[in-house]
Amino acid sequence: MSAAPEAPNALAPDSGSAESSAVSQPSRSSRTTVLAGVAGVLIAALVVGVGWLGWGHLQDRAAEQARADAVQAATAQATAMLSYNFNEVDQQLAAAGDGLTGDFKGDYDKLVRETIAPGAKEKKITVEATVQAGSVVSATKDDVVVLLYVNQVTTSAEMPDAATTGSRVRMEMHKEGDRWLTGRLTPV
Repeated sequence: MSAAPEAPNALAPDSGSAESSAVSQPSRSSRTTVLAGVAGVLIAALVVGVGWLGWGHLQDRAAEQARADAVQAATAQATAMLSYNFNEVDQQLAAAGDGLTGDFKGDYDKLVRETIAPGAKEKKITVEATVQAGSVVSATKDDVVVLLYVNQVTTSAEMPDAATTGSRVRMEMHKEGDRWLTGRLTPV
């Protein structure tokens, strides 16, 4: 009888396979380094993402606060600009002009001086304006466009019975420092 070929011993190291497994499988320390790098990148991405979301939230809050503040300022400014008593028209409308910006302030002062004040004094006109409602058309943290619904009650020497008129005005509000100023008032 001839000797049977010897079966390879599964426990005996194979010189070729030991070298190939050392090359194909990374060592434990290199896997740890890769995992730490991946974790670091994920944490950095998370921090950037949270920062970006936080910045967006702050911008949204600033715009929302601007909306509320601008509507309140536009309401007060429209009331001041559109209300006057013929006895005090110069002082009242001059005070209202302090809440205006740039060219609009010059145009408003000229209109008051040349038309509104002389007419109010001559015809003894008194106007009381009240804002019934207001809404934001568009807003950023420093510029807001507001639409106001205004009622005006007018009396004069010629018409002592009060006449009420309703109107809509579009106001462009601009923040300068901590004040909201009117850049334009346009009847709609």
